[in-house]
Amino acid sequence: MSYEANDIKRLINNRLLRRYKQNSTQQEIELDELENNRDMVRIEKIIENKKQFLDLLLLADEQENMIDKYLPGGDLFALYDDDLKSVCVVVPIDSETCELKNIATYEKYQGKGYGRALINYISDFYKNDFKTMLVGTGETPAILSFYEGCGFEKSHRVKNFFTDNYDHPMFDGDIQLVDMIYLKKNL
Repeated sequence: MSYEANDIKRLINNRLLRRYKQNSTQQEIELDELENNRDMVRIEKIIENKKQFLDLLLLADEQENMIDKYLPGGDLFALYDDDLKSVCVVVPIDSETCELKNIATYEKYQGKGYGRALINYISDFYKNDFKTMLVGTGETPAILSFYEGCGFEKSHRVKNFFTDNYDHPMFDGDIQLVDMIYLKKNL
């Protein structure tokens, strides 16, 4: 039996997800309605060869040396629905706070609930280890709205982050990214 992306999104949003299988390298999530079938959305924690996901990570952070600053010490998660759809990287900031440093979904799968599923998953994954999750992004209305829809609220701004830290002007569509807008979510 096959489910459309909208069905998956509805199930995810209704919190019909549950942890199915857990070990040190892989965690799988199976949708309750698919329990008797082989169709599975699977999320894996990647321990080795994280750079194999660079093409996808570069969709969210287009400068490789910036990714190199957080990828080695971060936890990388990959979401599969048959094949790879989305990834994210989370790093600890201090004993109470972690930060979602990168989340990216292949363009043809964007808007189908995969990014939201990853955020829901990592929020649950880290809720016993941290009190707060941060995410920083450019001042782009659609992206800010996405994070707010995932339970984040605006926290603070880092002036000139993109102009001071990237070797070229950064744009999202026709919007130049200048300041980093931080949002936070209680876990």
